[in-house]
Amino acid sequence: MRALVTGAGGFLGSHLCDRLLAQGHGVVGMDNYVTGNPANIAHLEHHPHFQLIRHDVTTFIEIDGPLDGVLHFASPASPVDYLELPIQTLKVGSLGTHKALGVAKAKGARFLLASTSEVYGDPLLHPQPESYWGNVNPVGPRGVYDEAKRFAEAMTMAYHRYHGVDTRIVRIFNTYGPRMRPRDGRVVSNFIVQALKGEPLTVYGDGSQTRSFCYVDDLIEGIVRLFERGGPDPVNIGNPREFTVRELAGLVLRLTGSKSPIVERPLPVDDPKVRQPDITRAHTLLAWEPRVTLEDGLRRTIDYFRAVIDG
Repeated sequence: MRALVTGAGGFLGSHLCDRLLAQGHGVVGMDNYVTGNPANIAHLEHHPHFQLIRHDVTTFIEIDGPLDGVLHFASPASPVDYLELPIQTLKVGSLGTHKALGVAKAKGARFLLASTSEVYGDPLLHPQPESYWGNVNPVGPRGVYDEAKRFAEAMTMAYHRYHGVDTRIVRIFNTYGPRMRPRDGRVVSNFIVQALKGEPLTVYGDGSQTRSFCYVDDLIEGIVRLFERGGPDPVNIGNPREFTVRELAGLVLRLTGSKSPIVERPLPVDDPKVRQPDITRAHTLLAWEPRVTLEDGLRRTIDYFRAVIDG
């Protein structure tokens, strides 16, 4: 198989490139590095089956030769990014998805959209099944990301229904692991970096809000299974075990041996109070469930950040 991965220099995109290449596939990686990091795929520079194209996916995409798959991962994906880059976030979710779907249609390739649990907004249903339509504030500051992904899902289904494109939609829940950016605004990377530097751990609100944390290797396994044997309906991929933000802070402090204090800050606008995937569909359709415990995954992630910070 030969596949195009947009957002190849990002946290998830780079891990996906590694996985596809390890399976013997050819990969065309595409990124303009607005939020991606060239270091994430530097090790692939001389790989015989990897090609890198520096390109903005919101403009026309042209790929020479056949393509069997298009996996659309290009997008700012952390609160810091999409609040600083609201227009780019909306454009990559709309125009970028349109262009990526156009390539898939032209090449007769299977298409996979990296969507997000944020399509559920601040959910009124818990845990969140794929049948839940969400509770999103379209004009709030987070709306640029939430609505971009909701539009991307609608566009993907339109291409599936109208043009017959073979499509997949993965709704990704909180994921962590090596290659996260140190200051990307995500809670895991924030806490680890703050703990390693001896800085106060910043908890927004009282820390009672919950999240479910999926280690990146588990997530990529689920995405590959969905691409290979899923269907057009959205599928949640994430870890259904729930932790409060304050519990996560305590665990990071214990694993790093840090003496950092915990400080509370005001809760951001529209910050979800709960986030937990119902993974019944992934379990039934793909025989998938996460295997890496939060403690084991955090140890690996802490080791990565130690090297990044010390380096």
